[in-house]
Amino acid sequence: MKRQNQSSVVEFVLLGFSTFPELQDQLFCIFLVIYLVTFMGNAIIIVIISLDQSLHVPMYLFLLNLSVVDLSFSAVIMPEMLVVLSTEKTIISFMSCFAQMYFILLFGGTECFLLGAMAYDRFAAICHPLNYPVTMNNKVFMKLVIFSWVLGFMLGAVQTSWVSSFPFCGPNEINHISCETPAVLELACADIFLFEIYAFAGTILIILVPFLLILLSYIRILFAILKMPSTAGRQKAFSTCASHLTSVTLFYGTASMTYLQPKSGYSPETKKLMSLSYSLLTPLLNPLIYSLRNSEMKRALIKIWRRKVILHTI
Repeated sequence: MKRQNQSSVVEFVLLGFSTFPELQDQLFCIFLVIYLVTFMGNAIIIVIISLDQSLHVPMYLFLLNLSVVDLSFSAVIMPEMLVVLSTEKTIISFMSCFAQMYFILLFGGTECFLLGAMAYDRFAAICHPLNYPVTMNNKVFMKLVIFSWVLGFMLGAVQTSWVSSFPFCGPNEINHISCETPAVLELACADIFLFEIYAFAGTILIILVPFLLILLSYIRILFAILKMPSTAGRQKAFSTCASHLTSVTLFYGTASMTYLQPKSGYSPETKKLMSLSYSLLTPLLNPLIYSLRNSEMKRALIKIWRRKVILHTI
């Protein structure tokens, strides 16, 4: 890392929820269950879509990428959080802290763009169904997926290298659940005004712009749904759109409040809860909202399960 020799800090201390010592054991059990359910839910989606050729279409391949991101996002934060909850004082090295920051930014940024691409895919399928095979062909799909991952990689690389170049001369206690950028920046012994301008502009482009585009896409989708002749079809479509918007609003809303907040905006405990919303709840809810309620996904799961049972009986 750049300029590490100018920093007296060689390790950080993650405080987590140490202000509530009486709740540590309960929180550990709750977060462990959430992590296991999140891992299993996203892993099942990845396996189902990978094995069933009938699901190798843009809609489900987007979901596969989203599950990979959610599973990875959760794996970057949750194991370290569980260690924090199981010990009184959790020490994380300088390098490990910034490695975690990089992957949080990588997967968080990638999810922002993937959710935008998925909203565009649904908009094209529902509002322009006749042109959909041309609008969302394999070439367009691959470009959107690669674009999402490359931008996530660039966000993580640029922001992490910049933050790690600041001197850290003490104190070294991070009053947060992970090495997220805003929490680490509070310990920097330097003028970070220029970085704050960059971070503000980046947050607008990476979080708010995709969210507004998603919102516009779903408004158009809702108008298209209203024109449907079938009442049952309208109700089902409304339910699906409402679920998707709930997940999207939870992710973008809490992420924007975390990265756009002023220094004195929220208490440390409020910041931790907002971070949990997009790093813990969103990866947990996405499999339920986007995939496991889907009839085609259920059919594919049953088909794979029956195939496995038949193979075992032979």
